[in-house]
Amino acid sequence: MRKIVLIVLTALPLFAGFFPATVHTAVTAADKNGIILAKPFPVTGMSGIVIHRYGDQLEAITGYIAQVSSNGTATLLEKEIIHHEALPTVKTEITKGDKVIGGYLYDTLLLLAPNAETYRSITQAYPHKHWIHPDLFATFLSKEGDATPNRENLAQFAKEYQIGLIYIVKKNSAVLLDPISGKIVGKKALKQTPTKAKFPFFMRFDKFRTGIFSDSGAGDYYKTMERF
Repeated sequence: MRKIVLIVLTALPLFAGFFPATVHTAVTAADKNGIILAKPFPVTGMSGIVIHRYGDQLEAITGYIAQVSSNGTATLLEKEIIHHEALPTVKTEITKGDKVIGGYLYDTLLLLAPNAETYRSITQAYPHKHWIHPDLFATFLSKEGDATPNRENLAQFAKEYQIGLIYIVKKNSAVLLDPISGKIVGKKALKQTPTKAKFPFFMRFDKFRTGIFSDSGAGDYYKTMERF
């Protein structure tokens, strides 16, 4: 009989909820020292987008920001949201009154899990979330020639696939990484995580020609994920 691994999820008191809520707020002040939000994001480290209205129902995303203090202070991360040679670069500065969406695309996630049972258990527990299969990330890393998942390639992958959060299963715990800010924005305890894990995470492909995928199952999954 095939043994199914049960995962019991227990929230740690560090965060009020594992998945931070999306917040709609506005910029009350912006200068070289930072950006002040009318309503703080629920977790420091969350990223968000700034939207400027030009009139006549015309508006555009003018930058990514990340909250750096619980009082609603944020900093500009970058201005290039979508790179395309045929599209003009938005040069509008962030100003008072601009709209802000904190936790933009937080309902779209990539899950890095140690095996198929864990992957299935978590994704089925949150059917309202949009899960991007790790096969896509595995293919992305293979194409890029990267050896291991890291904050840099996860950020690049997230921008290309419009992903808001990376759900990472560790040994007896799980974290949520905001790939844009590079910060952990959620933590919880996990009981009975698998002793044996597929390296670097569950995927359907058996082998890749480059990097860590050249010998599937030979690496240390949990040691890799402890870097986050």
